[in-house]
Amino acid sequence: MAESITQQQPLVGWDKPELDLSRAEWQSSSRGVGDVQIAFVEGFIAMRNSGSPESASLIFTPAEWGAFVSGAREGEFDLT
Repeated sequence: MAESITQQQPLVGWDKPELDLSRAEWQSSSRGVGDVQIAFVEGFIAMRNSGSPESASLIFTPAEWGAFVSGAREGEFDLT
């Protein structure tokens, strides 16, 4: 059985560029004890799972990041 490769199309309204995260300087959250790492790349904030750094990263604009952090501080998100 032949394997098929599906090409993923960008989402409609997706206004974020494909960022090269290979040289990103990742910083651990929670003073190094958390499971999340972030990096600042080309004006965006990337977030990844430190236990699976090869998996996909979430990309935030500064405004989206601010809203995410604000929500997390208010208990809207569980970052553990």
